[in-house]
Amino acid sequence: MDNLSNIRRPIETHWVQYERMMEQSLRAGNKLQQEVLHYVGSRRGKQLRPLLVLLCAQICNPVTDKTLRSAVAMELLHTASLIHDDVVDSSETRRGVAAVHTKWTNKVAVLIGDYMLAKVIGLIAEVRNIRILEIVSQLGRSLSSGEMVQLHVGQSMWIDEARYFQVIEQKTAQLFQACAEAGAESAGCTQRQRAALREYGRLLGICFQIKDDIFDYSDLEEIGKPTMSDLRDGKVTLPLIEALRRAPQDEAEHIREIGELLAANSESPDAEKALQEVKSFVLRFRGDEYAVQQMLGYKKQATEALAVFRDSAEKNSLLALLDFAINRVQ
Repeated sequence: MDNLSNIRRPIETHWVQYERMMEQSLRAGNKLQQEVLHYVGSRRGKQLRPLLVLLCAQICNPVTDKTLRSAVAMELLHTASLIHDDVVDSSETRRGVAAVHTKWTNKVAVLIGDYMLAKVIGLIAEVRNIRILEIVSQLGRSLSSGEMVQLHVGQSMWIDEARYFQVIEQKTAQLFQACAEAGAESAGCTQRQRAALREYGRLLGICFQIKDDIFDYSDLEEIGKPTMSDLRDGKVTLPLIEALRRAPQDEAEHIREIGELLAANSESPDAEKALQEVKSFVLRFRGDEYAVQQMLGYKKQATEALAVFRDSAEKNSLLALLDFAINRVQ
């Protein structure tokens, strides 16, 4: 089981219901709003978050209407946060195509993100479950806090591993954790089951983000984003952090100077040469290999978290989702 269609198989019928509900949620009466929502809806990517909601519900009990609404709400919240993040980061593309603010304007992007967040509030109100409301509320605060921390430390070449994990805990890990927990809550899982799925989701999110960061130092053409894109945006991630720790002080200082210059002006004529120098540095000091080992360690913990569940198609899919997260090429 190595692709998403196979992973979705245990909840295939519910996936059709989810997609129908998502399509309804991306409708608006205003012509411009509808045009932007259609653009966003046609580029939703892998949709791992709603898949996680549905699988974490059904591994305990049958999927409910609350589960479906929670899945749609989580995907809308995630998508809205990406639209807003692209504005904050001045990222011109998303998944290889123009970001919303690039195709339209910053104002349109912010407003469409706000519209989607309003949809999230409506969906959660319909769920009528105070715990799921708390999960979504906490997630919204965490995503915002994580972005603020990233803005504060993102362009510092002195960021350490602890601060790196603080950022991904508040952003990616919390998102996956919230999806897993909302799914479990919507289906009435036991407290023990909810705790296990919550931890599994958190660890899956960490694996997913580390893999994204490893991509930056890859030569694969399929990954869907230019290599070194994080450093171009002034973001220092785990492979570089570890390479800087391993390198002799004078070499590390030199690379930090290059990184600070890139953060100040990534469009300079010498930027490409500088980026390749940083990439070569990371590979030479095996920062990418260290990140892979860290990722595999988190995968092992996530697998162990699922030990409370008996063998089932849903458990197999959650294990396969881990494999997908660390073996994907985009």
